[in-house]
Amino acid sequence: MLIVCHYGEIALKGDNRKFFEEKLVDNIKKSLQHNGIIFNYVKRISGRILIRLESEGESEGVKLLPFELRKEFHSFQHVLQKVFGLSYFSFAWQCALDLAAIKNKAIEILKNENFTSFKVETKRSNKKFFLSSQQINEQIGEIVMEGLNKKVNLHNPDITLYIEITDNQAFLYTKKIIGPGGLPLGVSGKAISLISGGIDSPVASYLTMKRGVENIFVHFFATERGYEQSLEKVRDILRALKNYQEKIKVYFVPFSDVQKAIVLQTRADFRVVLYRRAMFLVANEIAVQEKAKALITGESVGQVASQTLDNMLAIEEAVSLPVLRPICGWDKQEIMDLAKKIGTYEISILPHLDCCSMFAPEHPATKANLAEVKTQEKKLKLKKLIKNALKECKVEKYE
Repeated sequence: MLIVCHYGEIALKGDNRKFFEEKLVDNIKKSLQHNGIIFNYVKRISGRILIRLESEGESEGVKLLPFELRKEFHSFQHVLQKVFGLSYFSFAWQCALDLAAIKNKAIEILKNENFTSFKVETKRSNKKFFLSSQQINEQIGEIVMEGLNKKVNLHNPDITLYIEITDNQAFLYTKKIIGPGGLPLGVSGKAISLISGGIDSPVASYLTMKRGVENIFVHFFATERGYEQSLEKVRDILRALKNYQEKIKVYFVPFSDVQKAIVLQTRADFRVVLYRRAMFLVANEIAVQEKAKALITGESVGQVASQTLDNMLAIEEAVSLPVLRPICGWDKQEIMDLAKKIGTYEISILPHLDCCSMFAPEHPATKANLAEVKTQEKKLKLKKLIKNALKECKVEKYE
């Protein structure tokens, strides 16, 4: 039994396409192994990746049951739907690159399926095969009509038989299972994700993972009563994200001393901007340690006072690294919908102690002037505060 995996964007790569393919193969292997799933091999062939679930020839002569009835189906599906880089995959049967063998295999597969109408859809990566895709469709369609007494319906069939003609073999299957798409995790380097207990930042992390970015997390917490419960909530969010990135590393940074200094020594309306600048500076220091290339935030333009363009500019100026904002153009409903899909929403909506909202002014600045922000910041012993916060931070790993 085989799984034929297809990728989308990787196929558009040039000379470095092999690098992306090999990373995807490696990620598939690690995901299967991590979930305790036994497989024979994972390998690249022309324009696709094959996963063999059993030894060569094991399924020959065995009744070709629909894969949904086999015990391995749901385990593989659950894992592969979380491997970035896969556009879709299919549980498939293979046969020799011979028209008679393809006809026999088609009948063998479809006689165990419950359907009235069908169509055949063929793709040829091997253009040397003596029949065109359309000719194969016609010949296989004819044998199914005659052998199983079924009707062709090209627009709304009960079932579609997919056939792939490759250099050395043919693959046949009846279902495409959609993958997450994107690029293989790790191909785009590392970035520091400022993760909160809210809805937005986990979604931003997921979207950068989908672009091949390995996330290292930083969470800022207030050491006030109830903070341990908030930390556990963040851990639960990270465990949910672990479905998409197997190795999680998080820095828990105490932030109360920084906040108190800002509250006591600076203008109230600039507090949130100064909080965020301090957070970015801490994250930037961690990025240097981790050799990360960017910061990631869950900011969405205009959603709250600190997320106006003026304030974003004043905050981002504090660091030299690029700041990635994957959901900056999304509305809240879009963000919530994706949070539900990836399994973080129900955790994120639980109450928690949010350090950014603590000591928040009644009327925060929405168009912070950078020069004035810097003037206020000079009142702080910021380097010392950041150094102490980093010294007191705790690092946790989930593998």
